[in-house]
Amino acid sequence: MRALLQRVSEASVTVDGTVIGQIGPGLLILVCAMQGDDEAAADKLAAKIAKLRIFTDEAGKMNRSVRDIDGSALVVSQFTLAADTSRGNRPGFSYAAPPAEGERLYQYFAQSVAAQDIPVETGRFGADMKVALVNDGPVTIWIDTDT
Repeated sequence: MRALLQRVSEASVTVDGTVIGQIGPGLLILVCAMQGDDEAAADKLAAKIAKLRIFTDEAGKMNRSVRDIDGSALVVSQFTLAADTSRGNRPGFSYAAPPAEGERLYQYFAQSVAAQDIPVETGRFGADMKVALVNDGPVTIWIDTDT
């Protein structure tokens, strides 16, 4: 699985003019299930994210996790993280999991993050979403379970 994490002071996702998920301080997690991914990959990614120390402590060092700050996560499906740009100018997405499997693993991943004692809000798989955020830092981290 692939994820792009953004440390945020706030974030929200809107579908058809209605806010369907929003958080205060925490992480915006854009996530993509790749071909061959399974529940173990989702669990591995969720556990890594829960422990990742990218929030500042009293000394200003990135030494605290999202759990340490009592933060939340906004989990948004993002199949374009599977973009293959190696040929031509139009990205291909054949490395992404098929839609039904991608949706299942997206939902499973969101539940796995919640099981890490992190409050979770979500977007809507396959919807045209508008994501708003205030990136804190800015801090943006790329994680791929294959590397």
